[in-house]
Amino acid sequence: MLPASTYRLQIRPSFDLDAVAAVVPYLADLGVGWVYLSPLLKATTGSDHGYDVVDPSLVDPARGGGEALDRFVSTAHDAGLGVLVDIVPNHMGVSIPRENPWWWDYLRLGEASERASAFDVDRALDDGRVRLPILGAPLAEVIGEITVDPVPAPDAPDGLLRYYDHELPLAPGSLDGLEPDDVAAVLDRQHYELRFWRDEAALLNYRRFFAVTTLAAVRVEDPHVFDDAHVEILRWVREGLVDGLRVDHPDGLRDPGGYLARLAEVTNGLPVWVEKILEHGEELPSWWHTVGTTGYDALGEIERVLVDPAGRAGLDALDAQLRIETGLPSAPSWGELIHGTKRQIADTIQASEVARLVRLLPIPVPGAREALAELLALFPTYRSYLPVGRSWLDEAAEAASAGRPDLAEAIAALVPLLTDGSSELAQRFQQTTGPVMAKGVEDTAFYRFTRLGSLTEVGGDPSAFSLDVAGFHDAFARRQASWPYSLTTLSTHDTKRGEDVRARLDVLAEVPERWAETLDALREVATTGHGPFDALLWQAIVGAWPASAERLHAYAEKAAREAGDATSWLDVNEDFERRMHAVVDAAFGEALPLVESFVAEIAAAGYSNGLSAKTLQLIGPGVPDVYQGSELWEQSLVDPDNRRHVDFAARAATLARLDEGLVPPVDDSAAAKLLIVSRALRLRRDRPHLFTRYTPVTVTGAAAEHAVAFDRGGAIAVATRLPMGLAARGGWGDATLLHPAGAVQDELTGRIFDTEQIPLAQLLATYPVALLAPVALAAPLG
Repeated sequence: MLPASTYRLQIRPSFDLDAVAAVVPYLADLGVGWVYLSPLLKATTGSDHGYDVVDPSLVDPARGGGEALDRFVSTAHDAGLGVLVDIVPNHMGVSIPRENPWWWDYLRLGEASERASAFDVDRALDDGRVRLPILGAPLAEVIGEITVDPVPAPDAPDGLLRYYDHELPLAPGSLDGLEPDDVAAVLDRQHYELRFWRDEAALLNYRRFFAVTTLAAVRVEDPHVFDDAHVEILRWVREGLVDGLRVDHPDGLRDPGGYLARLAEVTNGLPVWVEKILEHGEELPSWWHTVGTTGYDALGEIERVLVDPAGRAGLDALDAQLRIETGLPSAPSWGELIHGTKRQIADTIQASEVARLVRLLPIPVPGAREALAELLALFPTYRSYLPVGRSWLDEAAEAASAGRPDLAEAIAALVPLLTDGSSELAQRFQQTTGPVMAKGVEDTAFYRFTRLGSLTEVGGDPSAFSLDVAGFHDAFARRQASWPYSLTTLSTHDTKRGEDVRARLDVLAEVPERWAETLDALREVATTGHGPFDALLWQAIVGAWPASAERLHAYAEKAAREAGDATSWLDVNEDFERRMHAVVDAAFGEALPLVESFVAEIAAAGYSNGLSAKTLQLIGPGVPDVYQGSELWEQSLVDPDNRRHVDFAARAATLARLDEGLVPPVDDSAAAKLLIVSRALRLRRDRPHLFTRYTPVTVTGAAAEHAVAFDRGGAIAVATRLPMGLAARGGWGDATLLHPAGAVQDELTGRIFDTEQIPLAQLLATYPVALLAPVALAAPLG
């Protein structure tokens, strides 16, 4: 059985499994189908996200442990809720080696360890010694800060090596014939090599999750590693504790399709969803054993149908002016920008992975390193799945050869090697395109392409500025036909902005000139001196307002350093960052009247967009996923801001008032959003027969372009788009919804409509959206 909906919760030490069990009654009242939990296996101490698993054999004690999981599942199942759990097959946490028994054993024993095959280490380098980038300077400069402790410990019978907070095990025989103070000689006997942390980009010899050195990749393609990595997960399946699994980052695996096939086999076909990022126009591999994605594709479709295409020229002009003022060259196209940012990643934080590809070449290829970097920078999707995806490599090769004719010969020699899916070279190339894409696009270009922040979202292509209603219907109809149980989402723990921040920013496309005036006035008060980044930062302030100064300072720092052009994580530009923080301070000082005035001007339209987006997601095809707390306004910024505490008691109290008959206005309280979420989820749960197909519903009249409406087989969603333009034209006028004969009730207001033609001015008089469901009218008296 598959869920009618899911509700994503971030389980962490401050919100553990017993705390989750306590909110189950509220989730059941809300109408949730399944509870969707973040990773539960034992993670690094202090981890709030859980993706740094250190022991796959245990439910994390900090998250409640195995007994708390039992209690939670019992509570959820008794309430009629299923359980979906996020799992992480690609990597393990190694920031505190002693907490990870697999990694600890490998560091201590090297190739003699039974865990040696678990980690993806290039053993051709340094006699297989794994390079650990933990030193604050080159070894020669800090060797006096390293100490050797010869005292045996249960997990370190030969003693320990210490460097500040770092503890590492000594290999057997490390001190034979040596004194503990002969640190250099002791280091030479280890199965690891200590390196300056800045060496990680070029000299690391183990595969990581993207560029995170504290997340070491695991080789689940090895059957023994797969079995050991899934021992606790499979216990959950055997004992009926989980009803489905969500697989994190399958593209990092050697063979994602093979992994999913094995997972289906050992779980007897348990429903599995994959966190697969689909590029614009890309399809989910049809042969994968999966129910669908985690929903970023739907997010992009919903976002763009709410963006006014007429605003593109004005926002482009503003962006161009900001670049001129900053002394920057004219704006590159999106393709040009990401070619540059992806190339930067291939040359820096993925340099060690590119070097490993060069070492794997079976024949000498002059210029191979440069050619491989160009192919990675121009690869159009996250990865291929050879033999599927050969055309993407050909596309990248053609573009690379055209742009760099000096590399054409090397590229021609590489392509046949990179398309041999049986070779390690081709397999590793497929594992490298994803990190280059993720770091180059989501974590760099998205912070440089600042024209309209709502379009720079995970899985998004900001060059696709908007989507007309017909295109939207086509996309939703394809989902219903191909992946009817794929998750859909508007916010996750990975989104760059919460759904209602984006909804407010979408309004800027309707008023580009007004936004340009406002931004100019704000920059007169405070500026970083970098016009495009000013646009990004002031959009964040306006979009998340009211937000605390602490949250906005944290966002500003992360956004600027991720962009990596005015400052960066590795090389902080203190002068720029002082100006950046001064901008945030100004929002609470001299610029406060400007901020509040502009927010007041666009807030109502933003709320309209937010309610429309939520309605389209919740009623549309697929399984809607509600991110924790987003049943009220979700105005978070990038993580960790989006993992903040959620006040479930306040939400439960508001839901109770709604159930008592409250008809809330659309205002800052967000009670109207909670009304929509609860009525939509309950309808999906209680009347699933109304959600069996997808048919666009016709709207007539001069204002018809401002409506999106569809019929799911009885349940009809109606949503407003471009609300500023609608208001400017004087409202709905003669716009009319045409639907099949039969009485319908708006689940939001309780009003019944028993005609085939419903004036939108009546239907949407209270809310900018409607949720219609069939009703049976009582027989007339007499």
